[in-house]
Amino acid sequence: MDSKRQRELALAGGAVLLLAIATWAIQRSAPQATGANPPAGTAAATSPQKGPVADVDLKPLESERPEPGESTRNPFRFKQKPPPQPSAATIKQREEQAAQAATLASGPVEPPPPPRIPLKYIGDVSDPKNPGKRIAVLSDLRGTYFGREGEVVEGRYRIVKIGVESIELAYLDGRGRQTIRQTGQ
Repeated sequence: MDSKRQRELALAGGAVLLLAIATWAIQRSAPQATGANPPAGTAAATSPQKGPVADVDLKPLESERPEPGESTRNPFRFKQKPPPQPSAATIKQREEQAAQAATLASGPVEPPPPPRIPLKYIGDVSDPKNPGKRIAVLSDLRGTYFGREGEVVEGRYRIVKIGVESIELAYLDGRGRQTIRQTGQ
């Protein structure tokens, strides 16, 4: 026999063997049909017989029921139920709390802090003009920016200090001083 024929016979034999194993596994896992007399030792043969089933009382189902009354509920409209009306004591308590909050908040309101600086600190390089000084490399989604300490980057931020693994930036007016780590956090 040639090698191609031997390979085909081996594949056919493997397929038949696989089919036999699958059939055996399915028959083994499927529940067995029980006849009138279950085999001895099974749960059905050893469980005690239960008594007759009690009759169901249907008379309450035949009795007269009250008619449904008027309702403000509309099952075809989806909106939240209105909140219950607060009592007079609750209204007075809320007014007192509002008065206390107003006296506490009478001081000057501080403006919100400026937004985070969106630049990422990529690293730094040695400054060829000034040995020992470094130039920071910063990036955002639009471009890459370079700068030394004290210089303005992207026209909005000033480099305050270049550290070993971080950089300190601030807005031009000095607000919002932030430290940006080289790891990106």
